[in-house]
Amino acid sequence: MQLGTRWATGSEAPASVPASLRPAIAEVESKGLTGHWTLTWLEGRAIAELDAGWEVFQTASGDVVARPFED
Repeated sequence: MQLGTRWATGSEAPASVPASLRPAIAEVESKGLTGHWTLTWLEGRAIAELDAGWEVFQTASGDVVARPFED
């Protein structure tokens, strides 16, 4: 895993955040959640995690998933 970057909700995502994840990140933020996003990379795929308990990632097949963290 390689560490990416961190940014606050409501601010513009850094350029390193893939365009494919941006709409899902905006959708999560539209729920009124606040906090900070952390972008990491696992097996070449970006994962954005919101410390309020959500993750946004792209699957191996290319689908973008936004979901609350699983217990």
